[in-house]
Amino acid sequence: MRHNPHHFVDEPEVVRRLIRENPWGILVSCHGDRPVASHYPVLLDEDSDALAVFTHVGRPDDRLHGFGEREILLIVQGIHGYISPSWYAPGAIRAPTWNFTTVHCYGIPQILDGETNLRTLARLVQHFERRVEHPMLLDLDWAAPVARGTVGVRLPITRFQCKVKMSQDKDPETQRRVIEALRAPGAYHNPLLADEMERTLAIAVK
Repeated sequence: MRHNPHHFVDEPEVVRRLIRENPWGILVSCHGDRPVASHYPVLLDEDSDALAVFTHVGRPDDRLHGFGEREILLIVQGIHGYISPSWYAPGAIRAPTWNFTTVHCYGIPQILDGETNLRTLARLVQHFERRVEHPMLLDLDWAAPVARGTVGVRLPITRFQCKVKMSQDKDPETQRRVIEALRAPGAYHNPLLADEMERTLAIAVK
C-alpha cells in the first residue's frame, strides 16, 4: 500500500475500531507460486493487549494458506466511496478520487484446537446475533460435528499498514461541500461515509 503522510495512521486503536465495525476480512497468502485469498468474518481478540483477531476457514483453505508456517496478510476494508470533483470548492484541483479506510495486517496464524475453535465460533455467532430481535445462539452439541469441517485460527498482528483517506488534504470549503454532497440524494448518496469524514476531520484539526 502506497505511503502517504496525509493518510497514514499508526495508532492501534484506529485499527481496533476498524475491525470492530467491519468484521469481514480477506486472508491473502501464497501457495507455491500462486497468490490465494479467502473471505471470512473476523473477531477482535478483546482479551489481548496486543492486536490479534480470531477467524476460521473451511477445509482445505488451511492447507492452501499454510497456516502456522508463514506470515499471511489480512485486509479489512472500512467505509468507502467515490468523490466527484464537481463537489469541490471553486479553484480546487479537479481530480476525482475515492475516500476509504483500510488496514493491511500481517502475522503468523496460530491454529486453534477443536474445543477452542468451537467456543470461538459460538462467540462469533453471539457477536452478530445479539443485534437481532430474537437471537439464535449456537447449539454446541449440534455445531460440534459441523465445526470439524473448519479450522480456527488466532492471528497475532505483528505489524500493520493503515490508511485513512477522508479528504484530509483538501481545503475546509471542499471538505464541507463533499460531506454535504454525500448526504444529499443522488447516485453517490453515502451518509455513512459523510459521518466517517466528519469524525476523521474533527480529529485531524485537534
